[in-house]
Amino acid sequence: MINQASRLKLSKKIVKQRYLYLMLVPGFIWAILFSYGPMLGLYMAFVDYKPTLGNFWSTFLNSEFVGFQWFTLFFAGDDFLLIMRNTLVSSMLTIGIGFLVPILIAVALNEVRSASFKRIVQTASYMPYFISWVIAANIFVTLLSADGVVNELLKLLGLTKESVLFLQEGKYFWGIVAGANTWKEMGYSSIIYLAAIASINPELYEAAKVDGATRVKQIFHITLPLLKPTIVILLILAVGNIVNTGFDQYFLLGNSLNRDYSDVIDTYSFRYGIQNGMFSYASAVGLFKSVVAFIMVLGVNSLARRMNNNSLF
Repeated sequence: MINQASRLKLSKKIVKQRYLYLMLVPGFIWAILFSYGPMLGLYMAFVDYKPTLGNFWSTFLNSEFVGFQWFTLFFAGDDFLLIMRNTLVSSMLTIGIGFLVPILIAVALNEVRSASFKRIVQTASYMPYFISWVIAANIFVTLLSADGVVNELLKLLGLTKESVLFLQEGKYFWGIVAGANTWKEMGYSSIIYLAAIASINPELYEAAKVDGATRVKQIFHITLPLLKPTIVILLILAVGNIVNTGFDQYFLLGNSLNRDYSDVIDTYSFRYGIQNGMFSYASAVGLFKSVVAFIMVLGVNSLARRMNNNSLF
């Protein structure tokens, strides 16, 4: 009787809110088509898929099953350690710089009293987010060229006598990519922190002023502690993407001279999968990346829940 009453109540609720549920339909369709549907292709990582001019599904499903052969080939290959080093070091450097800068921007903008100045800074900081990596990469290539602004400035300050070939020397590549990623993402990421700061009760700041707390003390004792849940959740998501460095920036800024530093999992998969036609091998590499990311999200989430009682789930 209770279950029947609950079902009846749920049915009435669905009917009453039918338009809200109807608005969810496009989202479900998108998720099925672009998130869950492509997961069928993971089977390619366990077969020897050889594309032909025939029907894709018949070729795909009838391909020879090889098990973990492609994974073994990847782990035992000469490029594995190099690819993982580039991916992890570059990603951790990007997280280290790119995660801190948006917090600093949000906290600094929160202390600005001029609304017009704040809007100008916000607009200027998050505009790069909407620029494609093709344009952004060309900006950095121009700035860092032998006769670019950066080299001219270094010469003017007397820091160097000859032009530094930033994109031709691999030792500079990780820092360049970390800076480019931070420049492109910092404004957009700071919006999340600004929204979290806006939700802080203003009475806390007023009480702190009465107690004689300076603005610096208010930041360290009110703003940052109350930002901790947001910071932890975004850090968990960032760590989950530690092996998902991105493709565009590495492909566009990388070249044959800095490949020992610019070749990451995504560019490696592209080179073998698309350029060399080893689709199954590239699928295995991509699946490995996804599994590592999933495990890292679970691990960091569990650690955050135990240490701070703040977690994503």
